[in-house]
Amino acid sequence: MNLIDNINMESLRQVLLYDPRQPLLFNTGLFLVLFAAFLCIYRALRANAVLKKVFVILFSVYFYYKSSAECCFILLGVCVSDYLLGLWMGATKNNAMRRVIVALNVAANVGMLVYFKYTNLLLDSLSGLTGGHFDALDIILPAGISFFTFRSISYIVDLYRRQMTPERNLLDYIFFLTFFPPLLAGPVVRAKDMLPQVKANSPATPEMTAEGLFMIMTGLIKKVVIADYISGNFVDRIFDNPSLYSGFENLMGCLGFTLQLYCDFSGYSDMAIGIALLLGYRFKANFDAPFKSQNPTEFWRRWHISLSSWLRDYIYIPLGGNRKGKWRQRANLMATMLIGGLWHGASWMYVLWGAYHGALLVAHKALSKVWHAPRILQGTALLRGINTALTFALIVTGFTFFRASGPEALGDMAVQIFTDFRAGIAGQFAEAYMLITIALAAGYAMHFTPRVWTTGATRVYAAMPLALQALLLSAVLFLVIQTRQTDLVPFIYLQY
Repeated sequence: MNLIDNINMESLRQVLLYDPRQPLLFNTGLFLVLFAAFLCIYRALRANAVLKKVFVILFSVYFYYKSSAECCFILLGVCVSDYLLGLWMGATKNNAMRRVIVALNVAANVGMLVYFKYTNLLLDSLSGLTGGHFDALDIILPAGISFFTFRSISYIVDLYRRQMTPERNLLDYIFFLTFFPPLLAGPVVRAKDMLPQVKANSPATPEMTAEGLFMIMTGLIKKVVIADYISGNFVDRIFDNPSLYSGFENLMGCLGFTLQLYCDFSGYSDMAIGIALLLGYRFKANFDAPFKSQNPTEFWRRWHISLSSWLRDYIYIPLGGNRKGKWRQRANLMATMLIGGLWHGASWMYVLWGAYHGALLVAHKALSKVWHAPRILQGTALLRGINTALTFALIVTGFTFFRASGPEALGDMAVQIFTDFRAGIAGQFAEAYMLITIALAAGYAMHFTPRVWTTGATRVYAAMPLALQALLLSAVLFLVIQTRQTDLVPFIYLQY
């Protein structure tokens, strides 16, 4: 009996300790069990604001530890640094000193990003220029570092702009920066939006709870049922060996990855926002049906809204925005999108993707000044459909840059699409990849449904009796368990 107990305790210890192959993600059974226990304790502590905050912070730090081990101390270090710099900012009226504080914060955060994300890329590129050989350094990338550093920078810059006052309660600031739902892959929550909610300590209403559960369910379906399925069973095969497939199959692979990325990333955002709602906190939407966009500018108002608005407010506008003439505006757009591309990771393909989107934004700004649709088409559904289809084609092309392993693979895909398309195999493709075809059709159908349908479905779910809500939630969890891959499939944006 003691041997069995020892084995069970050792198994439990292995499950709870950091394992790089098994991070604690929203789409894991371990998270479901731990979060259920967490939620019970959280509700029991709601009358004591301080104990509740301490409990959430401890759980958040453990959540981060399960993804990045000792790197959780880096996160805590950023919390303390921000808090002290914020107090310093509040205590000084000297504008030069205030700029120094901003510079210290930006230098520390950007310095961490450069070291952890770009050291190997920079040294490898330098080695290539000098003709030398470079063996990559063993640098562990802390999960979510791009997200919490951006939140850190926005806090100090907002203080500098006097858009908020310094947070004097260290516990509240640590709560904000470590709060686990958006910690690993966003949304990029800003202090001025969340800290007032932390101080209010408002409980989740029944409406928030129902909305949160509905968003968690939709997020799980997006991630596990659609994104993971089409990735493991089709998309990865195409992008790993594009020359082995026809142009039609390559095109379907590009369409598949576009949907995979959207469902994977928006699925995480849905779950993060939904979990926060269960705890009484409301975040802004991070995606707004981006493939319905009618031009590149609109796309960036709908895709990864928290990041695109962050880039606008903290890079594009400080560079001068559109206040210094059209040529300066175009340069600012290109610079902002290049930085946005590089933010995604240490690969020149991300820089190419950023440059591509910068060029699209510049081209759209320029063309919108000199070209207008014929009067007979203006305001018609036909024109909206043409604009949406053209914009979508441009977006799919960009995401092909994003996913391709390098220029050679990108070239192979282009050759297959433009020289060996074979449209006649569409029927065979649908038959051979029946479930993939169904998943693609279902995913895009979900995306293009009118917003009123989604809000209506949320209201219907909220109006259901609790037993029926629980039954539907159980059915979704059963579907997720039945369709999930054997190996854990991490969220794509965890690497950024």
